[in-house]
Amino acid sequence: MARTTSDIVIDATPDSIMGVIADFGSYPVWATGVKTADVVVEGEPGRPKQVHFVLDATPIRDEYDLGYVWDGDRAVSWSLVEPGKMLTSMDGAYLLDPVGDAQTRVTYQLAVDVSVPLLGMLKRKAEKVIIDTALKGLKKQVETQ
Repeated sequence: MARTTSDIVIDATPDSIMGVIADFGSYPVWATGVKTADVVVEGEPGRPKQVHFVLDATPIRDEYDLGYVWDGDRAVSWSLVEPGKMLTSMDGAYLLDPVGDAQTRVTYQLAVDVSVPLLGMLKRKAEKVIIDTALKGLKKQVETQ
């Protein structure tokens, strides 16, 4: 499955960025369209294994569960473990790469499939909008803490 990728530089260390990524309770504050993000299965402290999402990002309104795999403060990946009505597949990752002393390049990779047919071009455009919105929201959330 082809992934759409984008990145952004955030004025923070990887561990503080990963702390925001792992704080699912705050997603409705900064992740556009996320109404709730509730931990279903705990993992290591501060690193949940499964999270239930309620999404209302027109035109997609859905509920689904994502399973997470954490790699320290450098990467986290996820995949759909409980599909929703619209989302049939979702694989993604945040990859964190330190740049200098107090900056980090955050790369977001995402591949999504939905139950309604979409042209490949439209699907990639939707993925790009999701990624860019999420990266901007993450940057704002991290840098204003």
